Amino acid sequence: MFTRYAIYYTPELGTPLADFGAGWLGWDSATGATCPHPDMGDLDVAAVTATPRKYGFHGTIKPPFRLAEGTTAQGLSDALATLCATACPVVLDGLELARLGRFLALVPVGDASALGTLAARCVQDLDAFRAPATAAELEKRRASRLNPAQDAHLQRWGYPYVLDQFRFHMTLTGRLGAEPFAHAEAALAGQLSPLDLSPHPITTLTLLGEDAEGRFHQIHRYELAG
Repeated sequence: MFTRYAIYYTPELGTPLADFGAGWLGWDSATGATCPHPDMGDLDVAAVTATPRKYGFHGTIKPPFRLAEGTTAQGLSDALATLCATACPVVLDGLELARLGRFLALVPVGDASALGTLAARCVQDLDAFRAPATAAELEKRRASRLNPAQDAHLQRWGYPYVLDQFRFHMTLTGRLGAEPFAHAEAALAGQLSPLDLSPHPITTLTLLGEDAEGRFHQIHRYELAG
């Protein structure tokens, strides 16, 4: 049914942050439904969110991957359930809007090392379920001018921004020019101001699958019960 799988942090369905993210991006991975964008006047929200929309509102823990030969989606689900049963919840000091290059995202406030440790465990412990990256996938990633550590991770783990290169973020736009960037930043600041983002507990991880059209859907949410 799904072409790729991923492990993300996604806010729980029905919470203010989840409602904001689904509406802003226009896709709710938990329900598998499109959502109306907020009216931001002359800002074309659909255009500035076109790139991240298909993933849904999330923070990457284990990046999307194809299943390795001989493994199954059920086996992956069972392994993730086992991992989460012994992994501890993480409490971030908060989330804040930030500029990351030419796009906007929510990023952690303060020390996020515990979340990095959790992500590293998912990347490493579940790697047997990941099919090796193809030559085309490697070439596409290397177009981003990776540093030596990132290139080494790409070859070993199929993705450059893991382990010591991991930086948790929840993407809110695609790459923007200067004028739409400033406009989107102001619009997002207004949308986020009513939300209580400090502190921000992460108590679950979500397994998602990518459909034939490239959109990600929630398969199951697992409690961090360690």
